[in-house]
Amino acid sequence: MSNTFFAPLDEQWEPTRATLHAYAKGVGAIARAHAVPHPKWWHISLKVRPNGLVTDNLPVPSGGSVALRMDLVGDSVVIESSDGTASSVPMTDGLTGTEFADALIAAVAKYGLEGDYLREKFVDETPREYDPQVATALMGVFVNANTVLERRRATLGDSVGPVQIWPHGFDLAFEWYGTRMEQYEEGGEVQAHPAQLNFGLYPAGRAYFYSNPWPFEGEALLGVELPHGAEWQTEGWKGSVLYYDQVAADPAAETKVLEYAAAVMSAALPTLEG
Repeated sequence: MSNTFFAPLDEQWEPTRATLHAYAKGVGAIARAHAVPHPKWWHISLKVRPNGLVTDNLPVPSGGSVALRMDLVGDSVVIESSDGTASSVPMTDGLTGTEFADALIAAVAKYGLEGDYLREKFVDETPREYDPQVATALMGVFVNANTVLERRRATLGDSVGPVQIWPHGFDLAFEWYGTRMEQYEEGGEVQAHPAQLNFGLYPAGRAYFYSNPWPFEGEALLGVELPHGAEWQTEGWKGSVLYYDQVAADPAAETKVLEYAAAVMSAALPTLEG
């Protein structure tokens, strides 16, 4: 395995990462309004493809569809239509998240897509910085992390969701669903949801891979030692972390991340099955 499988991240990446995060929220708001709704909200996410971070197809009123693609190599969000036309909004102009989302909304309106967008999902008044070299490198991180997550996902059978980037956190993850059912209250109604285990990459700050069982049964988990420097997390949120810098540029990085994910699964599985 290449020793550059996971390129090192440092503080110089953060302004560009934060810009992409802010702009992804605008992309997600458009997908939320126009993609075919999925009960688990998968329609608002982005998927990693070789040419960028891509929405689901968004049906247009006149027939056909468009998709939005965050091109981290070409430095723009591209709107591609099934009729063969395309347009783009550059990510290099220093726009705030709000300004960028408004530009996207104007661009998709030309294809007949109009709606009541949830502006609170993307309002952001911070002028944004964008370094094309960092964006290209971050695309490489997402592509390789996506490969690792897909390798893990392929071992888990049918009770898994897709690997996807969630715009609100700009993290890449998938979910595995256990057989234990948990009740929780939402909107004044009691809902039932299967226990689950998330596995993903969060690239902000000190970037990390995470694997989080829900519900988190601390008594069963906290005494389990995790491999390769991974540790349990209980402050702020509950789960486990393997920091990206603990495996970056390591020739065995992919193996170590997969072994970490398997160890959390082994520890949590008895708590997730009913």
